[in-house]
Formats: sequence, C-alpha cells, structure tokens
Amino acid sequence: MWGNMMTHMGNYGWGHMFFGGLMMVLFWGAVIALAVFLARGLARGRSEVGDGVSQRRPTALELLQERYARGEIDQHEYEQHKQDLRH
Repeated sequence: MWGNMMTHMGNYGWGHMFFGGLMMVLFWGAVIALAVFLARGLARGRSEVGDGVSQRRPTALELLQERYARGEIDQHEYEQHKQDLRH
C-alpha cells in the first residue's frame, strides 16, 4: 500500500506534506498575531479616550502646588522645594 501511494504521489509527497504543515503554522501564527494586534489597539483606544481629557502625568511643580494648596506643606517648605526644582 505504501509503495502504491508513493507511486501515485511521485517524488513530491514529503515536500508537499512539509509545505502544507509550514503553511498551517504560518496561517495560525498570522491569525494569533492579528488578534493580539487588534486587542492591543482596542485597549489603547479605550485608555486614551477616557473622559475626553488627555491623560498626562502632572509635573513635579504641579504636584508641589497641589500639596501646598491642600495644606500639606507650609509656605516656607513650598518656596524651598520650588527653588530646588528650578535648579
């Protein structure tokens, strides 16, 4: 039976099986890569949209101003830290 099958397929039987397996791996790799790419794009889109305000990190000076406004530090500390940040 094996000899008959090899005669039927000629000398290209193993090459076609290898090529078919390789194409299957490439196909599923592309499907998985596309799914990951789309998931990342959707997640990034949701985090950037937010409430319509750009999501940037506050600067050190802005954080210092917030601490002073909340009363966590006094004016002397505020001025001292502000000078440190400018140098």
